[in-house]
Amino acid sequence: MPKVTLRHTFHVRNTPAALRAHLSQPQSYVGLSPLVVAVRDIQQGEDESRYVAVERFKVLGLTYENPIRVTLRSAPAAVEGKVTSPGGVRMDYRFLLAESGDGTEVEDTLVVHAWARPLLNFAARKAREVQLARAKVLAARLG
Repeated sequence: MPKVTLRHTFHVRNTPAALRAHLSQPQSYVGLSPLVVAVRDIQQGEDESRYVAVERFKVLGLTYENPIRVTLRSAPAAVEGKVTSPGGVRMDYRFLLAESGDGTEVEDTLVVHAWARPLLNFAARKAREVQLARAKVLAARLG
């Protein structure tokens, strides 16, 4: 299955613990990803959550709601997870959190997988848009 890896590093003026706490909550992803408009069916464990996130985007002028299954895990210096989309797209992601000066350096890594190159290109383009927007939203929310 073809894949693309996307990385973006940015700074947020808050502690790694505050970022970890925020990124470990499924509800935080509504609006953090501009495509995610709702989360539901949350099953919360001690260090792992499973839920459905609803993405809304336009394809060929039509609005489409895509329910994606998400597994979210929290570790001492990172938050990571896996996404499975009904359209055949999978994504692994990781936010590596490191104390840096007056806040936290966040390394946001996405690995997007899809069964066909055109689908992968579309999904990777959308993922990159979300990744760049997420840095701004996270800095505004917690900075």
